[in-house]
Amino acid sequence: IEFGALRVFVVAAAVTDKCLRVPALINSLSFGIGAERDRQHLVEYIVHSAAGFYICDVRITLGMVTKFIYVWSVILFSFAGRELTTQ
Repeated sequence: IEFGALRVFVVAAAVTDKCLRVPALINSLSFGIGAERDRQHLVEYIVHSAAGFYICDVRITLGMVTKFIYVWSVILFSFAGRELTTQ
């Protein structure tokens, strides 16, 4: 169950990171002559909407999930090492 929850966080972070790339994609498209201003407004709207997955008003990113995994791994291995040395 723990690995399933971890996988959910990783997938949510991947979606959030993909949302960060959408403005660059839209900015690279051509909508015809005279549409530059409308395209710029659309890109600004997407950037300021800050799409992605949030937990307690904090955007979940792959960097954040990686740090979470690292910290819990250190805690787990320190407890495991302590148990092995006391036996």
